[in-house]
This record gives sequence, structure tokens and C-alpha cells, in this order.
Amino acid sequence: MSFFDSRHSLSTLQISNFLDGCPVPAFAIDNNHCITHWNRACEHILGVSATQMIGTKTQWMPFYPYERPVLADLIVAGSANHVSAIYYQEENKVRDSAVIVGAIEAEKFFPHLGSEGLWLYSCAAPLHADTGEIVGAIQILQDITAQKSAELNLRRMHQDLELQVIKRTHELAAANEKMEQDLRRRTAVEAELVRRNAELTDLNRKLSMAQEQLMQSEKLASIGQLAAGVAHEINNPIGYIFSNFSTLETYIGALIQVLSAYEKVENDRTSVQAAEELSILRKDVEIDYLKEDIPALMNESREGITRVRKIVQDLKDFSRTDSALEWQWANLHQGIDSTLNIVNNEVKYKADVIKNYGDLPDVECLPSQINQVVMNLVVNAAHAMADKRGTISITTRVLERHVQIEVKDTGSGIAPENTSRIFDPFFTTKPVGQGTGLGLSLAYGVMQKHHGSIHVSSVLGKGSIFTLNLPIKHDFLENN
Repeated sequence: MSFFDSRHSLSTLQISNFLDGCPVPAFAIDNNHCITHWNRACEHILGVSATQMIGTKTQWMPFYPYERPVLADLIVAGSANHVSAIYYQEENKVRDSAVIVGAIEAEKFFPHLGSEGLWLYSCAAPLHADTGEIVGAIQILQDITAQKSAELNLRRMHQDLELQVIKRTHELAAANEKMEQDLRRRTAVEAELVRRNAELTDLNRKLSMAQEQLMQSEKLASIGQLAAGVAHEINNPIGYIFSNFSTLETYIGALIQVLSAYEKVENDRTSVQAAEELSILRKDVEIDYLKEDIPALMNESREGITRVRKIVQDLKDFSRTDSALEWQWANLHQGIDSTLNIVNNEVKYKADVIKNYGDLPDVECLPSQINQVVMNLVVNAAHAMADKRGTISITTRVLERHVQIEVKDTGSGIAPENTSRIFDPFFTTKPVGQGTGLGLSLAYGVMQKHHGSIHVSSVLGKGSIFTLNLPIKHDFLENN
């Protein structure tokens, strides 16, 4: 049975509307490997229109010069482990999704896409019928070229900076030696030192800009990795809204029948038959029940729409860039709640979140960067959970002129030899391809930028506690 039967026309329309309005490139196939959906974002990034693709089995064509299965084909065929070993090797190896059970993902460079080639992250997930059988698959794409480029640029900047520092150190030593030999050249040497210091300042400025770009890339990459979970969170309220509208449509039809019966009675008030028919109809349609159920359905639908709007607003706030924003006074609890809303699908199957909020004042900060730090800590805590469900506790309190945010988990903990390295760039204990090793490094940089601090204490096998200390006022350390 195909998931495009007339019996499933409502969910098909729902999927079509969602995919076409989704900014994430996505396409879907049925259990015959035939393309059924190809959204506008997919048309834009791959340069192939939906009319060319829908109804065909050529999903491979925009990616490869010869016919071979894409991730969605592997899901439908149920042969991901066997076939992926042939087509996806080494750095492009297929891996199980950490977000959705049964989904797979991979990263690959496509030199023919765009002007200079594109790095694409792909994630394919099964589509199930009501019986549980796989009736198709959906595959999403994400352009991670900027992230890959930023990682390469950051490495180059670090290397260049180290070489420049070594070079300047030798030059300064030589300059000092010359100063001891000839005091008359001191003025010229001092001028040279000023010039070289300016060069180092400029290099630091460029490094800071690269770190800002990397922060934004990591933020967008986080959203991309959580896209399927966010879609699931949005689909739930949309599902019962559609169901409610179907029920309301039936109720309205019944009410129209009752109104028609009232019109007959009004036109001929002496008609006993019309009155009897009206009385029978009122009982059949259960008017009293409708008067109770219709407002309940409307309230439930309104709550669903509010939920979707809240998720979309949280995504919008989270993904914005702070580079052009002024430091602002923000309610940290609102930011934490928005972040938890975004990562809800990532966390809810692995741990219970306990919020112990203290009475915090507004804090002068860059809110979305603080949200990124909290998101990294919460997602890492969820990933640290073993087979047994755990808890993630978020505690806030005021300590003199600072606020403190504590993220505590009951996960697997951190090995003692790794505790001193977890804030180093590109250090990660996750398998290759499942983490950039930049999350905690960027979190450390954000806290330094805010004149705050981040500390960790962990017991292997029992869990970890990450503590953030943040000044209430941004210029506190500068003015005091």
C-alpha cells in the first residue's frame, strides 16, 4: 500500500504544504523508489525543477553522473548497511541519525553543484503507514559549504597566527640585541615594534571575525541537525488541528441541517410534521453535545497554532546573528525556555528536564550567543545518556554581581584525562562525523567575550555539571 492512497490524501496534502513551505531542501519517494515530492528549496539548491523529477526514479541524477542509490533509496530498500559500504566510504560513510530512530545521514562534496562545488549534509528517514510498514522515505539536504570553509579558514588563521608570533618573537629578540649594541638606533627599533604590534592587532581582529563567522555557522548547523526533530514538534499540533477541522466540518453540516429544519417550521408554524422532524433531528445531531465540543475543538486548535508559532519564533530568535546588534538587557529564563523548546525532540526521549529557576534580574549580554551555549550543554547532556533514561537539571541563581547557570546531567560523565581538553577547538570524543569539536570551544569563547567563565566537574559513569558565571552588567569588569 502506498502512502499516497486516497485514504491518506489529507496527510499527503499536509506533507506537500509543509515541504513546499519549508526552507530546508527536501524530497520524498514511495516504496517503488518513485519521487513524489520535490520542494522549492530542493529546486533552488540542485537546479532541477519538481516537474522534471516528480513521478520519476531519477533522484540520483542531480548528484551523480551515473545511476546509484541515494540515502532515501537505502531506507526504502532496507539495505543501508550492505549497500552503503559500496557507495559511501571513509569520510562520506553513512551513519545512523542521532535524532530519529531508523534515519541515516551522510556528508559529501559535490564538485558540479554551484559555482565551485557544494558540501551537502543529507539525512533520510522512513515514512510509515498506520500499520507500521515503511511506505516511503523523505530526505533533507543542508548546504554546509560555509561551515566547512569556516573550519578550514580557522585552521589556517591559527597556523598563520602561530607562525607570525614565532616570527615576531625572533625579530623582537634581534631588535633587543641591536638596542644593546647601539642605543642610537633605539628610536627606529621602537617604531618597528609599534608597526609590528599593529600587524598583530590586525591579525587578532581578523581572527575574531573568523570566530564570529564560525559561531553563526555552528548555530545554523545545529538548527540543520535538529531540523527533523523540530519538524516533528510542528507536525504534532498541525496533525490535530487538521483532525479538528475535519470534525468541525461534520458539525457545521449537522448545524446547517438543523437550521434548514428551523426554516421549515418558521415557514409553516402549524405543521406538526415539521416540528416532529425538527425534534428528531435535534436528537440525532446531539445539539447539546455540539455546543460543548465545538468550543473545546476551537480552543485546542488555537493552542496548536500558538505552539507552532512559538516554535517558529524561537527558531527565528535563535538563528539570528549578533554581529550587528548592540549589547542588550535580556531575560535569561525566556532564552533558556526558547532553547529548550527548540531541542525538545532531541531531549525528551532520553531525559527529563528539571528547571530550578532562581529570581534573576535582566542581564546585559548577547542573548542568542548565551542561548547557543545553553543549547550545546543541553544537547551534549542528552547525548551523554546511556540506555537508561536520565535527568538534566538547569539551575539559576544570583551570586553578588553575577548570575550563575548550572547544567547538571546524570549521563556517562567525562574521563579525567579529557576534562582539561574539552574546551580545546576540534577536540571531541564522539565518533568521526558526529561532532565538530567546536561546541564547547565556542561556548568558552562566548563566556570570555562576556567577561564570564565556564567550569566543569564530572564523575565518570555518574554525570557532569557545567557552571556558567555571567556578570549582570557587561562593562562591570572594565569599569571596576
